[in-house]
Amino acid sequence: MIEVKKLIKRFGLKTILKGLDFTVQPGEFVALLGPNGAGKTTFLRILASLSRPSLGSVKVAGYSLPNESAKVRARLGVVSHMPLLYPDLTAEENLQFYARMYGLQNQASRITEVLGMVGLEARRKDLVRTFSRGMQQRLAIGRAIIHDPEVVLFDEPYTGLDQDASEMLDEVLRSVAAKGRTVVMTSHDLARAEDLATRFDVLTRGVIVSSGSREDFKNSNLLDFYKKALEA
Repeated sequence: MIEVKKLIKRFGLKTILKGLDFTVQPGEFVALLGPNGAGKTTFLRILASLSRPSLGSVKVAGYSLPNESAKVRARLGVVSHMPLLYPDLTAEENLQFYARMYGLQNQASRITEVLGMVGLEARRKDLVRTFSRGMQQRLAIGRAIIHDPEVVLFDEPYTGLDQDASEMLDEVLRSVAAKGRTVVMTSHDLARAEDLATRFDVLTRGVIVSSGSREDFKNSNLLDFYKKALEA
């Protein structure tokens, strides 16, 4: 579903991604881990067609970036710490806007389904500016999946959330993954990543230095794996 080969990204004289290789199979939930400045957000922006690679090849859902970016965006949902919502519209109106943008059929039933999935059916008529940070993040996930994308990218979705909001977001993420979507999530929260993801890749110094599946941690834990990857 995602195939990246020898990806290089430069900003002026600074090289952020240095020949990165990355492959994700359909239905995998990959947690992309790494220290600040490792290039995780830059990498997700390239996968989301928001930034162009300097060199290398990038394919998402079988389409090449940046040449086929419109086809990729139609099959992609993106959630970051910025919800990308209109605060003076209601939850329902926000989803109506994005549903129209994607040209969805049966918009009303799909909006009701998504609001139920993210636990906001009772607040559908409320203005988004009255929502808590956690509620906005849940609606942002609704925005990202309204068109039933094949791939969903989460860039630090827990940023700024309290414990209760984080636990609610856990359930929403599980429901998103349970639909068989391919998910890539960056996170500094190793405990949450270990609970949610099926695969764990460590990005540092511009490349993926280690990759492991949930089965690899039966006799260890993700923290040990992460530390060893950074020390290698």
